[in-house]
Amino acid sequence: MNVSVRHSLLGKIVFSTSVAITLLLAAAGWFVQDVTRRVLADNLRNEIQGSLRAYESLWQSRAEMLRTVSRALSNMSDVRRAFQTNDRATIQDTAAEFWSRIASADGPLAVSARDTAQDGPRRARDASGSGGIFLVTDPKGAVIASLGGGLPASGEFAAIRYAAVRFPAQSDGLSFEEGRLYELAVTPVYVQTQDGSSGLLNVLVAGFPVDAQVARDLKDRTGGSDFVFLSGGLPVASTLGDADTRAVALRYRRGSGLQDLELPDREFAVLGNTLRDLAGAPAGDLLIIHDFDSIRRALNALETRLFLIWAAAVLSGLAVSVLLARRILRPIRQLERAAALIADETYGAQVPVHGDDELGRLASTFNAMSGSIQSARAELIRSERIATIGQLSSSIVHDLRNPLASIYGGAEMMMDGDLSPAQLQRLAGNIYRSSRVINEMLQELVDVSRGRIHPPETCNLSEIVEAAVEILSPEAAAHGVSIEAPLEAEIELPLERARVERVFLNLISNGIEAMPSGGRISISAVRNGNGILVEVRDTGPGIPEAVRDRLFQPFVTSGKNGLGLGLALSRQTLLDHGGDLWVENNASGGACFRLRLPG
Repeated sequence: MNVSVRHSLLGKIVFSTSVAITLLLAAAGWFVQDVTRRVLADNLRNEIQGSLRAYESLWQSRAEMLRTVSRALSNMSDVRRAFQTNDRATIQDTAAEFWSRIASADGPLAVSARDTAQDGPRRARDASGSGGIFLVTDPKGAVIASLGGGLPASGEFAAIRYAAVRFPAQSDGLSFEEGRLYELAVTPVYVQTQDGSSGLLNVLVAGFPVDAQVARDLKDRTGGSDFVFLSGGLPVASTLGDADTRAVALRYRRGSGLQDLELPDREFAVLGNTLRDLAGAPAGDLLIIHDFDSIRRALNALETRLFLIWAAAVLSGLAVSVLLARRILRPIRQLERAAALIADETYGAQVPVHGDDELGRLASTFNAMSGSIQSARAELIRSERIATIGQLSSSIVHDLRNPLASIYGGAEMMMDGDLSPAQLQRLAGNIYRSSRVINEMLQELVDVSRGRIHPPETCNLSEIVEAAVEILSPEAAAHGVSIEAPLEAEIELPLERARVERVFLNLISNGIEAMPSGGRISISAVRNGNGILVEVRDTGPGIPEAVRDRLFQPFVTSGKNGLGLGLALSRQTLLDHGGDLWVENNASGGACFRLRLPG
């Protein structure tokens, strides 16, 4: 049992330590993971915001390039002279010539545009390389010349109507034409009339289509963010796959904040920017997209590291806890073993003292306690021996009083007067029996103290009871107590006569003493199976509840002289014979002692 207690205490220490370490590391891991998630999310947000700023800068640069090229063309004298001819073929030839110069970037356009845009030729190359367009229309939007591809060479160009509200100022913006989205710069070309007023000759339209090449170019120049252009809620250009593009376009809602879009197998962070047409109205949306794969990979890597750190910390903590717990429990085990020795009555047990900490002071206190217990026990044994001697002496005196009184009374009668031979014979018999009782009682005490038992002999039960009654008859008569013992004469049992007689003497004497004002004692015996059941009843007050359970223990008594050795010795006698002795209260009052004797 001691081993299980030690293991239980060690297990509690290890368990509590492991729980504490696990909770602390779990809290720390959650905090680190939460902070890391926030930092990564902030970094992602900043990266998307940076991509938006890069897009705006690049897009403004493209728009400025278109405006610069268009403005430079509109101010060229050759262009104006060609437009003033109102000859469609002349205008087309002139536009084609200047478009070829812009595309090659080796003509005079670079020199003439130097003052307005030093890098105009490079930007023109960018425009032409992306499928740039160049249109010349009349003031009503009818197409005179269409260069660069992608737009019809004749018909009416509807975007002119939206740009006309800003004439004579330039306009730029998006326009959805022929199923494609274009970024356009519209520049009116005016001429001075004879009356001094300005007249609108033609309109120059320069631009480039917003297509997948533009989206890829933006992605390359902004650090890897994906771009999706929407027009009317439908994608027109994207750097994502078709399925992801459709899913993003379907879930996106126009707004100013960063949105999280969850797809079945991916998650995106999306920042939208509204695109404007030539009139300043919303013409579409630009979505800057960044997926959470990098964040997820970083978090997964962090979780793996945290788990490894947690496992290493728990194992290390458990190992350290076990070592410290064993070191702490070593003196406790020593105290436990010493306490077990004291429980086994080895009161001199001591434990070694290690240091002056709490356990060391506990060991010192335990040793002092052990010494105090040993000294107190020696003093207690000495005191108990003295008290036992006194109690035993008082009990022996009490038990000897009845036979001595019989001897004293008989001797006094013999000395006081002339007695007949019969009377002398009766008195001599009483004196003999009383002296024999004293001798047998003293011998019984010696035998009980030495554990000596005499072999039984076949005895008549009624004779044993009658002998006890005859000895106590004078005392019973003096107290007004009648004794009835109608036993069958043929009941014979193997008994130690003197010891069993002593049992009945004790029970009858106790009954007489319990009835100082008179009463009745009845003794009966019946066969019960293979044994004899004897009952000794009296009409006294009965046995108090306080002492009933302890009545047959040594030195237990209540309301009588003596110190209670008689019943203890009497029950021991019955037990030595293979029987027993117990007590019951009569329903009508008094006590009832029952003796079971083997047949």
